[in-house]
Amino acid sequence: MADVMEEYEKEAGCVPILHPEEIKPQSHYNHGYSETASRKNHVDDYSTWDIVKATQYGIFERCRELVEAGFDVRQPDKENVTLLHWAAINNRIDLVKYYISKGAIVDQLGGDLNSTPLHWATRQGHLSMVVQLMKYGADPSLIDGEGCSCVHLAAQFGHTSIVAYLIAKGQDVDMMDQNGMTPLMWAAYRTHSVDPTRLLLTFNVSVNLGDKYHKNTALHWAVLAGNTTVISLLLDANANVDAQNIKGETPLDLAKQRKNVWMINHLQEARQAKGYDSPSYLKRLKMDKDFRQKVMLGTPFLVIWLVGFIADLDIDSWLIKGLMYAGVWVTVQFLSKAFFDHSMHSALPLGIYLATKFWMYTTWFYWFWNDLPFFTVHVPFLLNSVALFYNFGKSWKSDPGIIKASEEQKKKTIVELAETGSLDLSIFCSTCLIRKPIRSKHCAVCNRCIAKFDHHCPWVGNCVGSGNHCYFMGYLFFLLGMICWMMYGCISYWRIHCATTYAKDGFWLYLTQIASCSPWMFWMFLNSVFHFMWVAVLIMCQLYQIAALGITTNERMNARRYKHFKVTATSIESPFNHGCIRNLIDFFGIRCCGLLRPVTVDWTTQYTIEYDQTSGSGYQLV
Repeated sequence: MADVMEEYEKEAGCVPILHPEEIKPQSHYNHGYSETASRKNHVDDYSTWDIVKATQYGIFERCRELVEAGFDVRQPDKENVTLLHWAAINNRIDLVKYYISKGAIVDQLGGDLNSTPLHWATRQGHLSMVVQLMKYGADPSLIDGEGCSCVHLAAQFGHTSIVAYLIAKGQDVDMMDQNGMTPLMWAAYRTHSVDPTRLLLTFNVSVNLGDKYHKNTALHWAVLAGNTTVISLLLDANANVDAQNIKGETPLDLAKQRKNVWMINHLQEARQAKGYDSPSYLKRLKMDKDFRQKVMLGTPFLVIWLVGFIADLDIDSWLIKGLMYAGVWVTVQFLSKAFFDHSMHSALPLGIYLATKFWMYTTWFYWFWNDLPFFTVHVPFLLNSVALFYNFGKSWKSDPGIIKASEEQKKKTIVELAETGSLDLSIFCSTCLIRKPIRSKHCAVCNRCIAKFDHHCPWVGNCVGSGNHCYFMGYLFFLLGMICWMMYGCISYWRIHCATTYAKDGFWLYLTQIASCSPWMFWMFLNSVFHFMWVAVLIMCQLYQIAALGITTNERMNARRYKHFKVTATSIESPFNHGCIRNLIDFFGIRCCGLLRPVTVDWTTQYTIEYDQTSGSGYQLV
């Protein structure tokens, strides 16, 4: 370790503290699996094997025969490795149970790195073995010859499920190894993926701790490794970009030493976002997320108005109008490059929706109000609008079905899943640290798990799930009604205010007549037609999925990922499909004055389904 430290001092932070793998156990481990097929074809061969080899290959009968003949299970081999080590590294759970019952010491140190069997199992990522050894009292806080406890080994080798289990069982998320390295530092340096770093951040790890010797933070270690994935996660978690190590170097300094343009740019942007480097006024605006979001929401209002306004100007020269449109295009390009942020891409579609409806309502009340009858047109339009605003608001702001849990509940869930052999990403979310209910999904945009997840809708800026799916359908229905009223208003305006010769000259000349009569009105009509098409298609798709298939959009797109669906080339058989009428009754909660009884399911707590042979529906939620 001292040699490593000296080398680090010489190379200005280029070489981290490395924990070498235990080469001999690793080689035996690989060998034990590579010849399994050969062993099966020569079942009589192992009768002459020694107990170490039999343990590596999991030959229980041979091992028991030798132990019963007097072999001491606590006796190490010539490499100072016990039978329990070999069983642990090869994930031989039945042999571990047997050896411990015969007196094996669960925390016996052995091997080149003076490790326990739990260390060996952790290095190889055997969660089931880790669980088993800890049930027999193995201590995960013991350190090996390199100064690492089990949580540090799990972090540096990327075994996320073991990290989660050890922390849930009480290991400190900020525990330092003998060299002052935390699990987060090891994950930042050794694991080039979102996990286990993301999991550690969810456990509220201390992001800005420095190690004992070099005072490097996790961000320093990520930069040293060129770990761009983890750098992004740490910056999002407000890691200190100005933290200095023992040599006074910041992460940005290390990035510059390595001449990594991506890291330099992102670290400089992070500094500017915190107000460092005295950025210019424009740069400060670019770094202001609230301001960027306002620009993204406001730009569609300006663009939609300018397109119609320029077209409506009483100027005969289309060259002048063309130059004005070019100016609009240049302005939009500048705003998009300067202020639009892909991390907030939901803001722009939401802005387009709000802007379109704002100018449509402005057109209705300014141009149509005096031309159309109040009771037969305006009253239905206003009632439709009230329903639209209500359903849009509920779709936008209501809880879509977020699955929530306290930290204590999260840890309890991790322990339960691990000890039942179910702690895998198909049913466990490593970001939210929860067991995922059936039909749920983690939304990458919202960064949360949603019950009965349908999709993330950018037009309402929210996920669509069990909590707001009905409101979303109401929003689509009344939005389609509002668009139809808008198109009716445009046609009525042309009939009253524009001289047209549709019957005489045909459709194409009619288009030029209404476009020249009121370009603004023609622009609003085009917007209405565009919105009508996507809303109508979306409603039909949603109704088909709800009524005919009994599935969500996510399930339809990813049906092959879920074992409870039977997928063929032409169909998807869903256990949640109870017939068209029943599907609609259950989805919308139709009671019809008590004549109907919809089945209400809390999808935030439904984890499995089982086939029910006595039920006509085929499947039963449990």
